[in-house]
Amino acid sequence: MPPLKDSPAVTAALHRRAAALWRKHQVGRPAVRAEEDTQRLLHELEVHQVELEMQNAELQQARTELETALERYTELYDFAPVGYFTIDRAGRIHEANLTGASMLGLPRAELLRRQLTDFAAPASRPRLAEFLDAVFAQPGKQACEALLLKIDGSSFWADLQAASVVRISQGRRQWCRVAVSDIAALKRAEEAQRRVESLALAYQSANREIVRRRQAEVALRESEQTQRRLLEDAREMQGHLRRLTHRTILVQEEERKRISLKLHDEIAQVLAGISVQLSALEAAAASRPQDLPRRIRRTRQIVGQSIRIVHRFARDLRPAQLDDLGLIPALRSFVKELAARTDLSIRFSAFAAVEQLDSIRRTVFYRVAQEALTNVVRHAAARNVAVRIRKCAGGARLEIRDDGQSFPAERLLAAQHDGRIGLAGMRERVEMVGGTFEIVSTPGSGTVVRAEIPFVAPAGLGLPLDPPPA
Repeated sequence: MPPLKDSPAVTAALHRRAAALWRKHQVGRPAVRAEEDTQRLLHELEVHQVELEMQNAELQQARTELETALERYTELYDFAPVGYFTIDRAGRIHEANLTGASMLGLPRAELLRRQLTDFAAPASRPRLAEFLDAVFAQPGKQACEALLLKIDGSSFWADLQAASVVRISQGRRQWCRVAVSDIAALKRAEEAQRRVESLALAYQSANREIVRRRQAEVALRESEQTQRRLLEDAREMQGHLRRLTHRTILVQEEERKRISLKLHDEIAQVLAGISVQLSALEAAAASRPQDLPRRIRRTRQIVGQSIRIVHRFARDLRPAQLDDLGLIPALRSFVKELAARTDLSIRFSAFAAVEQLDSIRRTVFYRVAQEALTNVVRHAAARNVAVRIRKCAGGARLEIRDDGQSFPAERLLAAQHDGRIGLAGMRERVEMVGGTFEIVSTPGSGTVVRAEIPFVAPAGLGLPLDPPPA
């Protein structure tokens, strides 16, 4: 479109062309017609001139608007919040806006023809070069982050983005426009966010550690309390064991004394009587042969008496029936003999399967019954006693029930009783083979002694047998 200053020349040219056209049409026409045609042509020319003037005014307005838009675009380009750089394929800067020049700290004119990678930190140059290669190698949006250096040596993190390559035919060169944004604040915010997250994780870890340590402290306190209780229990058991050992030693000494007295007072005297009778037999055989039968009968009586004493003594130590015949015959024999020696009425009953217990556990039942019945004779002043062995869950239960006087069972279970093992000894025997022991003594109702022993004893248990009660 021609500029506005050429409008008069255009009008003159149009006028000349219109005049030539008029003369061409006037050839061969009458004179009267020629004047009318001239008037009409002038009118058309005036109308055309008016149209041209209107077009010229419109063009002038369009030019003004274009100049205004160009100024606005220039302002938007130069003062945009991001830096714009026009880069060729070799990475040289051909154009830059004011924001981009301000980012790098150089006047815009000094940026031209310089390499964009020269403004990148050494660690970011390979990444920036790969970004530019990708921009020119393939269409589409490319982006990267790089640490850029200002001319004063300071640095800032920048986000670089480039759209598809803009190809401009100007020799063989190609350009692209790179938008550069300062993301230092974003990086600081990200770093702050990472620190906050790290602090949050550290806080959570610290809280977990605090909770774990508190739990450990609680567990440690509970463990200390448990150990304290166990230590107290151990000390109590040690004291109980010491007292039980002391009582056992006393019982052993008493039993040895009793055995010694029996050997001296009964067996030794019987043997001495036999020796006297043999001497008398020897003398009678020489002087009075008719007295031999009577003296031999007397000697036999003394020998029989000594045999019975030895048998009773052996039975008190450990009845042979317990090993030879079993628990039920041994207890029945003991009960029968005890009833014969006292005024007690004793009822005895048992189930046959109790003999399935091993020798140690049968011995425990025998000793508990022996001790309990001996205590009834000595202390209960009872008239009737029932001894029963019944089957229970997983084992056998021995129960001795009398109608005699009651006594403080719990206190006596933990106390020394006449220098003997007594009630504590019965409980120890039963617990040593994995059983349970109980005494219930009620005023007016007598006393019940219960001992339960399992058929399957815990592994590794053994029972050192004590001497029977006298």
